[in-house]
Formats: sequence, C-alpha cells, structure tokens
Amino acid sequence: MPTSTIFKQLRRSRTFLSGLGVSFALSFGLLVWLNHKWQKIDAELPNNVANVVSYARPNTLTIKAEDGTILAQFGDLAHETLTLSAIPPQLQQAFIAIEDSRFYQHQGIDLQGIARASLVNLKSGKVVEGGSTITQQLARIAYLDQDRSWERKLKEVVLAQRINHQLPKEQILATYLNLVYLGSGAYGVADAAHRYFGKSVEELTLPEIATLVGITPAPSLYSPLENPELAKTRRDLVLTQMQEQGYITETEAQQAITSPLITQAQPLKRQQRQANYFVEYIQQEIPKYVTQAQLEKGGIIVNTTLNPQWQTIAEKTVHDAVAKYGKWQKFSQGALVAIDPRNGEIKTMVGGTDFEENQFNRVTQAQRQPGSTFKTFVYATAIAGGVSPYKTYLDSPFIVDDYEPKNYKNKYKGTVPIYQALTSSLNVVAVKNLIDVGWNPIIDVAQKMGIKSELKPTYSLALGASEVNLLELTGAYGTLANQGKHNTPHGIKTIVDAQENIIYSANFTSQTALDEESANITTWMLQKVVLSGTGIPAQIGRPVAGKTGTSDDSRDLWFIGYIPQLVTGIWLGNDDNKETWGSSGTTAQMWRSFMLEATKDLLVENFPKPPGELVVNEKTIEFEPIKPKKSYHTRVIQASSRTSNRAYRSSRSRRSYSKRRRTYSTPRRVARKSTSRTSTPNSTPQISKPVTKTNTPPAPQLSKGSKSKGAE
Repeated sequence: MPTSTIFKQLRRSRTFLSGLGVSFALSFGLLVWLNHKWQKIDAELPNNVANVVSYARPNTLTIKAEDGTILAQFGDLAHETLTLSAIPPQLQQAFIAIEDSRFYQHQGIDLQGIARASLVNLKSGKVVEGGSTITQQLARIAYLDQDRSWERKLKEVVLAQRINHQLPKEQILATYLNLVYLGSGAYGVADAAHRYFGKSVEELTLPEIATLVGITPAPSLYSPLENPELAKTRRDLVLTQMQEQGYITETEAQQAITSPLITQAQPLKRQQRQANYFVEYIQQEIPKYVTQAQLEKGGIIVNTTLNPQWQTIAEKTVHDAVAKYGKWQKFSQGALVAIDPRNGEIKTMVGGTDFEENQFNRVTQAQRQPGSTFKTFVYATAIAGGVSPYKTYLDSPFIVDDYEPKNYKNKYKGTVPIYQALTSSLNVVAVKNLIDVGWNPIIDVAQKMGIKSELKPTYSLALGASEVNLLELTGAYGTLANQGKHNTPHGIKTIVDAQENIIYSANFTSQTALDEESANITTWMLQKVVLSGTGIPAQIGRPVAGKTGTSDDSRDLWFIGYIPQLVTGIWLGNDDNKETWGSSGTTAQMWRSFMLEATKDLLVENFPKPPGELVVNEKTIEFEPIKPKKSYHTRVIQASSRTSNRAYRSSRSRRSYSKRRRTYSTPRRVARKSTSRTSTPNSTPQISKPVTKTNTPPAPQLSKGSKSKGAE
C-alpha cells in the first residue's frame, strides 16, 4: 500500500476518533447535566405528596353552616366533592379511555405514551402533545403551573411517580375527577354535570358523560356552551375510544354518536350564596383569626354556628312582615337575630330585605335608639341593689331638671309597683327609678350584660336614648336567659386549613354580669310583659320573657324575647330614620311567628324560679342616686293609701253595670285630677278620691293607619 494512502487513512481515523471522543464527551456531559438537573428537581419537589387529596387552589375559601351546608364559596374550587363510589363507573371509564388508557397498569408515568408524544414533539420542534397520565395531570394541578417546558415535564414525572407510590389508584382517580377543570367555571365532575346539564353525576346519560370528558384537553375550546360543534366532535371521539377499549358496545356508541348534543345550562353552585348578611358578617370576622398569608394559601374552611333551617324561617319572617305591614305602617326594613344564650352562638341573622342592592347589615351596623327595651337594664340594676319588684312609684306627669318624660299616649296610672311599670312600659317610673339608682350603676350593668355602644348619662337613658345595635341588645337579653352569665355573641366555631389543621377554635368563657337571683327576678318581671302587658302578641304557648320598645315617633320598633334555649331580637324601621306608623306589636307578632317554627323541636323548659320574697338575699350593686336641681309633678294621679302592695297584687276587677254602658274592668273609685306641684317626686298631695288601677293594657293594635306619638 502506498505511503500516501496509509497517511490518508490515519488522518481519517484520527478524525473519526476525535469525533468519537467529542461525541462521547458531549454525551457524558449531557448525562452529567441531566443527572445534576434531576437531582436539583428531585430536591426541590415535596417528598410527601399524599396531601394531594386535600389540595386547594390559592385564595379559596368556604363558609359552612353548623350542619356542614355550604353557605358561600370564594375562588376557583369545586362546590361538591365525591367519593369514587359515588361517581358512575361509566364516567370513570370515559376519562380513562381518552386520557390514560393504561391508568391501572403503569406506575404513574406511561413510557409508551411519553415515547409517542416525544416523537410528535421532535417532529414539530416544540411541545405540542403531552402524553401525560391522569397521575401526571393531578401532579400538575396540585404542584405545578401550565408552563409547557421540558423542565416542568420532568417535574411532572417525578411527582407522578411519588403520588403513584404513596396513594392507591382509586384515590388518585377520585381526587383528579374532583379537581379537573371542565370549562365555564366548573371544577370537578359534580359541578360540571350541574353547570352543563342541571343534573347530578348519577343522572348523566352516556352522550352527556362523553361530552364532559371531551372538554378536558382544552376547556375554553371544547365547552358545549361556547362551541357546541367542536364539543360534539370531541364527544364522538370519546365514544369511539370507549368502544375500542371495550367499555361500551358498538351499538351503544353509534346510538350515542347519532344523538343531538343538548345542554341545560345552570349557574355555578359556588356562586349561589345563602344567608348573605351572615356571610358578609363572617367575612369581616375572619381576618381577626386568620392571617393574610393563610388566606392567600387557600383551602380555608370556616365552620359557623348558623342553623340553616332557622335561617330560612327568619328570612321569610322578615320579608313577609315588610311586605305585609311595611307599606301602610310606613317602614321599609326589618332585621332579626337569634342567639343561643348558653354559649353565645348566633343561629340566625337577617340584616335586611335588600342585600343585592345594599349590603348594610341592620343587625350589626345600624345604631338605633332601643326605646323601652332599655328599661330592662334599669330595673335589673335596681333589683341587684336590693329593690323589690313591688316597690311603688307615683306615675304622673313629671319634670326633672327641665326634662319631661311622657308615657305612651300620655296615659298615667297613679301609684304602681315597678313590675307593673315594666309590664305597662311606663316611662315616668323608669326615669324615677334611674334617679334613685344612678346613671353609673345602670351603665355598668348594661355593659357587662353585653352593650358595647356608648351609653350617655342622661335622664333619657332610662327610655333608650343612647343608640345600640340589634346584635348587642339581643346578646344582652341573652345574659338574663342564662341567669346573669354573659356569653359573647359569635358566628364562627372553627377555622381549618386544607389539611384540616385547626387555625382557630371559639373558646369564649361566660362572664358573670348579674347575680342569678337578680337575673331570675328580672326574667319573672319580663314574663309578665308577655303574659299581660305590651308583649302579649309574642305568646307561643311556653314560658317566654321579653320586652317591646318604640323610640320617639315610632322610628324604631323592637321586640327582644327569650326562652331558656334561645333569645331572638327583632327591629323594624327606616334606614333614613323617618317616623313610622307602626307599633312594637308588629315586632312581637313577628317574634311569635319565627319562634313557633324554630322551637318545634325544642323541649319546653321553664325559667328558674326567683327567690320566694322576690328580693335578692345579698345586694351586688351599690346605688349612686342622682340629686336633681329640681323635680316635680305637674299633675298628680295617686292610688289609694288603703291599697297596700299585697292588695295591689291580688285585687280583682268587679263587673258593674251602668245604664249608659257596660264595662268589664271598672275601678272601684274614680280619681280627681290635681294640678298642684310638689318639690320632690315622691311627695303625696291631698286627693279627695284616690283610685287603684289594675287594668291590663290592651295588646298593641295593628289597625291600618294607626300612628303612635312618643316613645313606649
């Protein structure tokens, strides 16, 4: 062989060897890089992926009632999650047929599918086909973004293998079917079945099942609501795949393919809220217990105290009253709240009738004058200071330091015990009692019982001049129902994260605001309000205690009442504070309507008995009597001195007949009016014919066009 030829071959060999060496070096370097990349990815990804079953998307929040009913949801999440046994087998098979035919055979990744997809992607020069298994798709939903890169694909593979290793196939499939996005805002098969067909998953037909499954690769493209023709094409492909893999027969496939695509679109369930005012209240409470970072992480579940059945009754009660009485009694809004006094849990909350137009909550945000409902705190304080319910005051036109309280319709009863003054809601006696007890003790007791709003030390405090809201007023009455122990009204029981870790749990402790004896005596007095006083319309056939209230010109109409297990407060009025033509009898009737329904399944319980002498054994309040500059009666009506307290309690009306008229509750004597003035409220002028009045005041009338003046 010529020397030149040998050198040529050597040069070629060296070139070949050099090329071979370069190729080897590149391949080795690539392997080293891939190994480094793999290790980096492996280190970055979570090892424990079993929590994928509780995955929640960021910024998602669910608010539930006490029985687990979903009241509201926020963010992109499924309204309803199902176990695999609740998902029809044919629906499971359809997903497997089109998305992952070897789901039960592979170990999280399908090498055949990856090889096929890789070949397609190499030919196109970009990632156009995923070849992802259901397990990989689940990994992407829970841990990754939608970036179509090789690095994300590697992460998918690692996570899918870990998920497959840590969870059974059935749990993987169920989790995927509850999380997969199926277009038009629907997450999970249950929500999608409702969204597109107005059905539950078990009601879906074969063509409908195939339609849902066909949406998966491109939800915005294949939604039957957006592109029905493309959706039908995808549906038919799913049916063909199901036939080829033996899940359905050829006849079933052909019948389904030839059927028209019919949808019945429904609003998303997660957009349907219940108890709107309560939900809004809860949203305002959540930041007190959950950080912004926790909220952004998502999956927060707030378990509330609301009773959804009672809430429905309450909403109907308020809406019906405004619709029936509002127009002719000149009020446009109403509110109702019910609380369990034994623990402070809010059971219902209706903040108005116009949430869609106005989110102003009349339970928590409206500051209104409570009228005569505040008298309860005046008398409760007096009782705690050792005053007997039988202590008498002169009920007659009265002025103290230029302030003149007036009774409802300017009617006065002469000398009356304070229990009767509360029963008949007499304003003058309430003010006189306040003078004897003092502002500070009354304010202190009211605040301990649950009034958080500012209470001003004025004579009109006794008649409810200081504004409060319905929630605090109702909670304060709940203190009496709970024998003097106050529980803070609250609507949240627990807050948990997506992994069911408890973030917050309500742990309020009862605070003693009033001794038991005083609370029970006050309840005894409030029972008489319902039995024979202004609260008669609130009778429900079981022991009830409560109080009506009306502010000046009937701007606010109230009734706050309770049984041992439940306290309910109701308000009617106008947002602009205009006067109404109504009476507190309407609110008492509303209270009755709600409570009759709400208490159907509650045992009848009696209130604890007050002490036998109706006087506390030990005073718990020290009075701070007010010393007016001047106080006097402008006209005095005085009961007979021969009528003792005992006689007052036991006296009975006698029937008498007159030629002019018949009356069934005629007093024995008629009092003469006196125009003399006295320097002190308790001085007794000379009256020729004193009288004792024992008549029960009539129940508030709801006659059309009636208009009350002054506060009751």
